[in-house]
Amino acid sequence: MHSVTAVFDMTGGQVTLDRRSVLRGVDLTVCSGEVVAIMGANGSGKSTLVRAMLGLTPLSGGQTLLYGRPPARFREWWRVGYVPQRLQVGGGVPATVREVVASGRIARQRRLRPTTAADRRAVETALEYVALADRAGDSVQNLSGGQQQRVLIARALAGEPDVYVMDEPNAGVDAGSQRLLADTLTTLVAGGKTIVLVMHELGPLEPLITRGVVVRDGVIAHDGVPPRPEGDCAKPGHEHVHPHAEEPVGGPLAGWRAEA
Repeated sequence: MHSVTAVFDMTGGQVTLDRRSVLRGVDLTVCSGEVVAIMGANGSGKSTLVRAMLGLTPLSGGQTLLYGRPPARFREWWRVGYVPQRLQVGGGVPATVREVVASGRIARQRRLRPTTAADRRAVETALEYVALADRAGDSVQNLSGGQQQRVLIARALAGEPDVYVMDEPNAGVDAGSQRLLADTLTTLVAGGKTIVLVMHELGPLEPLITRGVVVRDGVIAHDGVPPRPEGDCAKPGHEHVHPHAEEPVGGPLAGWRAEA
């Protein structure tokens, strides 16, 4: 059996915010090449979970590893593309679509290195993927919410990472943008990329998902884990169901919308 790399590995993860327990004893491993949907109701802790896996939200207990290292000691940030829920626009300096997307190349650049032809190609390709090449010179402040979300996705694409973590990429965007994202992710999956999606509902992304994780009240209520080869990610294939959760019928995808 060949080895499979653990991209994220959280054991006993706990997060407390404002004295409130948000995550309680979470064990979650995401392997290279998986397409994982993390689902749950608003306030269930699903966004906190991905932020904690990335080290953006500190743990109050347990540990999380990113490619085998704690986030504070991880140095290969070019391998990770993070798409937050919203584009932060501010500071009084209007940024163009191209400038925001080009910032996705920073983790790949040495300090003071000039922009290369490869950087420019990656930015233009990312803009074409999300159908915003014709808006490259526009201010992001003049875009709709759905278009701004596509800019965030293009920024992650421009970095050419190994893993994409997207927090509610379909929230508040039109059906056309959702289909565009599904097409983009289909290409990434075909290229062997690892994808973690925080979702309220799957929509056109459902056929791409290989594993479903349902978060409820800060714990994992259901985990449809596929069989895995031996190696860094060796864990027996199983359907883990929290003892207080109702087990979905018909595999990991069944019943997700009821959970969402």
